[in-house]
Amino acid sequence: MRSDADRSTIVTVTELAAKRCKWCGVAFPVPAGPGRKPDYCRRSHRQRHYEARTLAERRGLAANEALVERSAIQRLNDRLYVLEAACEDVIADLESEVTVDTYRDALTHLLEAALPLRNAHIEPKAASV
Repeated sequence: MRSDADRSTIVTVTELAAKRCKWCGVAFPVPAGPGRKPDYCRRSHRQRHYEARTLAERRGLAANEALVERSAIQRLNDRLYVLEAACEDVIADLESEVTVDTYRDALTHLLEAALPLRNAHIEPKAASV
């Protein structure tokens, strides 16, 4: 039988929930054990976040401002447009006679448009904290 001291050290899976990287936003597992828990999924993301903060300070960016490449925003907008068009297609398809195949085709079409956005991330060149 376990003592109360032993029970306090048992860690459940839900307590080891994934944490989101401060740089890329991707969930990553938090290692168990003592010590400070990481804020980044990789060391390189910690370095990029530092560089972005430093550049933001030099450029005088205000809080919650970021400097990003126009091409990154354009790529994201293009993906969002594809998703928007797919949603309109699905709405139109489901207004007509609906069968199981219609639902399957609509879901497949929507997934094909949505999956490229699954891990979409705009990496700032400079960002304030």
